[in-house]
Amino acid sequence: MDLRSAPVLGVISAGGVLGALARYGIAAAWPHAAGAFPWSTLVINVTGCFLIGALMVIVTRVAPDQKLLRPFVGVGILGGYTTFSTSIADFYQAAGAGSPWVALACLGLTLLGALAAVWAGTELTGRLVRA
Repeated sequence: MDLRSAPVLGVISAGGVLGALARYGIAAAWPHAAGAFPWSTLVINVTGCFLIGALMVIVTRVAPDQKLLRPFVGVGILGGYTTFSTSIADFYQAAGAGSPWVALACLGLTLLGALAAVWAGTELTGRLVRA
């Protein structure tokens, strides 16, 4: 490991812990049964994507000189917070529990919600920055 990359790896690790703890807390507070719609997973992924869109405006227009901001918040916190692998696990769990429509809804809403949220986060933050 190059010593120059140590700060970046440190902030990614610290952020990842924070994001994963937030994700775990939401999932534990809002569980779902096998075959039921995984609302907590959807909310986590959509809010995380919204924040990623907002962050990209901030790191490119507001604070481009803050070199550790994107690794800490984007890769670390939001990377640990969002959980697209859990969306796929939820898809298979619902399908295996005999709820194919729930499985497809989970997959479709995650994809559409995530894309819309990144766009909304980018647009809203861009407008706030311009104002």
